Amino acid sequence: MNTLRVRVRGRVQGVGFRFATYREAELLGLTGWVRNCYDGSVEALFQGSRELLDRMLEWCREGPRFARVESVEHEWVDDPKDYRGFLIR
Repeated sequence: MNTLRVRVRGRVQGVGFRFATYREAELLGLTGWVRNCYDGSVEALFQGSRELLDRMLEWCREGPRFARVESVEHEWVDDPKDYRGFLIR
């Protein structure tokens, strides 16, 4: 199991970014979570195969239709927790 942490900056709150991320993660069969941050960014943690996580990372660089992604920071992390599904926090 691979784990990817992502921070997306730009116009990503108030445009359905979390819900769209949830929907995309569910379609890919990923587990983890997504949440809004106080600084206006969106943070997410995804678990799954490397191939599917790479696809999710590419999706995060575009986001949903009304988002304007300015930057995406990501890191591969060791997370011993085994998430059961994908949550919006």
